[in-house]
Amino acid sequence: MKDAHPPVVVTGAVHAQEAKRQLLELGVEGRILAEPAGRDSAPALLAATLWIARKSPEAIVIAVASDHHIPDSGAFAAAVEAARPAAALGAIVTFGVKPTRPAPGFGYIRPGVPAPGAPDVLEVESFIEKPDRETAAALVSSGCLWNSGNFMFRADTMIAEARKLAPGLVDAVERALPRDDHGDDVLVLAPCFAAAERISIDRAVMERTSRAAVLPIDYAWSDLGSWDAVWGASPSDEAGNAISGDATVAETRDCLIRAEAGARVVALGLRNIAVVARGKDVLVSDLAAAGSLKATLPASIQDDQTEPASPGRSVGLWSHRFESWLTGRALPVWWCFGADHEGGGFHEALSPHFAPLDLARRTRVQARQVFVFANAGRQGWQGPWRAAARHGLEALENGFLRTDGLYRFAAPGPGKTPAEDLAPLYEQAFVLLALAAVTEADRAIEPRSAQRATRLAATIREAFSHRDGGFSADLDGTAFLNDPLMHLFEASIAWLRVGGEAHWRDLAGEIFDLFRRRLFDGEAGRVYEAYDSQWRPLQDTSDDRVEPGHQFEWAWLLTQWAAIDGDQRAADMAQQLYRTGRRGVSLDSGLVVDALNDDLSVARASSRLWPQTEWLRAASTLAGDPGERARELCSAAAAIDRYLLPSGLWRDAPADASSDSDHPAPASSFYHIQGAIEVLRAVAREEAG
Repeated sequence: MKDAHPPVVVTGAVHAQEAKRQLLELGVEGRILAEPAGRDSAPALLAATLWIARKSPEAIVIAVASDHHIPDSGAFAAAVEAARPAAALGAIVTFGVKPTRPAPGFGYIRPGVPAPGAPDVLEVESFIEKPDRETAAALVSSGCLWNSGNFMFRADTMIAEARKLAPGLVDAVERALPRDDHGDDVLVLAPCFAAAERISIDRAVMERTSRAAVLPIDYAWSDLGSWDAVWGASPSDEAGNAISGDATVAETRDCLIRAEAGARVVALGLRNIAVVARGKDVLVSDLAAAGSLKATLPASIQDDQTEPASPGRSVGLWSHRFESWLTGRALPVWWCFGADHEGGGFHEALSPHFAPLDLARRTRVQARQVFVFANAGRQGWQGPWRAAARHGLEALENGFLRTDGLYRFAAPGPGKTPAEDLAPLYEQAFVLLALAAVTEADRAIEPRSAQRATRLAATIREAFSHRDGGFSADLDGTAFLNDPLMHLFEASIAWLRVGGEAHWRDLAGEIFDLFRRRLFDGEAGRVYEAYDSQWRPLQDTSDDRVEPGHQFEWAWLLTQWAAIDGDQRAADMAQQLYRTGRRGVSLDSGLVVDALNDDLSVARASSRLWPQTEWLRAASTLAGDPGERARELCSAAAAIDRYLLPSGLWRDAPADASSDSDHPAPASSFYHIQGAIEVLRAVAREEAG
């Protein structure tokens, strides 16, 4: 159409760059609105309409789905012109396809009397949801039309009807729209878009409005909603086979064969079959049954709106994938289901069906969740992060704080054991870290956070200081571990980053000095897990292990300290620790194993989630030149991706580690996951310039 404005494309955030590439390839200018999470057609259509209405409220909008196939572009253009007068007069016109057969997979429209001012357009008498085959045949014989799901309307008309029929939906979408485009051609909708109701435009507006009208059309059309439709719309060879990708066929007719990235297909002696292979996922279906695919798939697979993973993707694409998952899935899920909104605090773990597990609630989990939500707010998440951070802080104050000013291991309860009332150093370190994160995000959440942290740091010195330097891991002074010291070091650095007082530098410097002199094995370039009271590595217990995850974690923190203090020794030790950690990356699985022996042979070949995240963080600063860093980050991201679920949950073992899929998601992992995603985002932005 000669007088048409450039299109507005709404797509998932992970597909935005591909949409931009295709527009450039077509030589078409356009604006792309990127969704942080898919919410069905109503929020998407309203986002585009609200954006258009800012500049032209009376603009006539033609809304079409990207997966529809209309081979006769001239016929489509003529239909648009025929619908325009009715749309200009305030009708919301849909295009009703004259059926060629009874199709249970389509919705139907029963047309009524002619609409005012447009002789070819009819008022809609009723919409009929996807019927059974017998009903579909009766609808076709009575003159009903297929509902194509394409629409034409004035922007202000659609907005007014949506405000009347679904006001909450319009408000949610409106809040997510950027205030200005600043000349950008890709605009990412705010994370609060994920809070919009997931609903189709038919259910939200069309089935309830009095302005619905339909233009009957009889040109070829397919919504490509099933693989048999894709086969019918695809070019085929002389045997009727539509083939794409790395595929070889023989003695095969009338089949759809698609071998997507990372897959190869060999088809022999097939008839009327769809074979679609993508990585480790393979679909084999009779073409006639392909329309039943959605009803067959588990909900967890249907909900996966993210781009298929590929180890060879760029850092930027991994960042987009993880960011979309974090803001659109994980953060909303863990606030909705992971928080105990009645009893206070956060649950320790969630089942794959979002049910909380009845486990003792540890201080470290409460503090880590405060840290996660405060950091999410600092990084721009528009969800209820302040409420979540306050929720966790209140729980820490009311259920975990002992009378001596320290925080107990786990919250008291009916089945409380004496061990749960102990106050390990590890728990105190994470409370300090949570308070620093809240202060950095918004001091108004807890105005006393700096005073609380200073008071707790003083109590830690009094309770845990050891005569040979550093701090014991317990109040009895009998356990000496690297892990609690590492997190106390992390908390001190976090307080320095937010402008903390000089005592935080003193604390961080003291821990670094102990690490340099006593914990770090400079000859072997490693840190051990457990030590005796004189900070000598224990040699005669099962704790005499080298954990690659902790090599990476110390390495990352030492690079942060080197940047603050300028001590080159910290940077040199970080490099040594990174190399030792890399010895723990299995050549077979591509995953970081849990533990090594003293000779760096594998002690535990299992691979938990958290070491993969620490590998990524350390690689961001220690992996070498930019090319090597990118390769290493993508490998670590691919490792992490094997643990994450589309639902916003995760497993603590890789998804292909066993056939048992009923693994709970431990809340404690969120702190590690978010840290990795934050680092990946920073590198992606650096690479993008």
